[in-house]
Amino acid sequence: MRLLVLVFWMLTGAASAEPLRVLAIGDSILAWHKWTGRDIPSVMGDLLDARVENDAVAGARFSNDSSLGRAAGFDVRAQFRSGAWDVILINGGANDFLSDCRCQACDAVLDGLIAPDLTGEVPAFLAQLRQTGTQVIWMGYYASARSGQFTGCRPYLVEYDARLARLAAATPGLRFVDSEDVMDPSDRRLYAFDGIHPSPSGARRIGTYLAQSLTR
Repeated sequence: MRLLVLVFWMLTGAASAEPLRVLAIGDSILAWHKWTGRDIPSVMGDLLDARVENDAVAGARFSNDSSLGRAAGFDVRAQFRSGAWDVILINGGANDFLSDCRCQACDAVLDGLIAPDLTGEVPAFLAQLRQTGTQVIWMGYYASARSGQFTGCRPYLVEYDARLARLAAATPGLRFVDSEDVMDPSDRRLYAFDGIHPSPSGARRIGTYLAQSLTR
């Protein structure tokens, strides 16, 4: 009888537990495959049995000052909406380098996003997110199998991620997870046709890695 009571308590306790609520905001790396449910945030959410709302938009920049761009979600910051989120998954910045400096001579753009002293638009926004009490995960970029229009951006993105990793190490509640840890640019199966975005296999690999990082 006691065993039956214990089993009942465990089952009802599990049923009453609220699932994690995750908001994803960012650019096309997070948005890719969104309409088929095979995007990175959805993979992460499935593994965590979480409720995920993916508001990432392909082509979004971290900083887009046009009112039209912000209204359409092409500014990553404008994608954020208040809610009872447990986790906010975020990326962004690559399109800033592409749009503002064509991936050439981008030091000023890099420093505007996040300077060597870890100030800038990105740290300021992440501080706002942390003020909500929500755990924030910044997903770092990976090396592409083919650079395409982003040729020349790689050194800036590497430094960008390095600064963000330093910021996360110094900021409680902010975690940097580098998708490059699980993406091999020599394995074409992990990339979409353009060699830049993740294939379903690549998205699954990154989403799994993100889920594992939350359980550690």
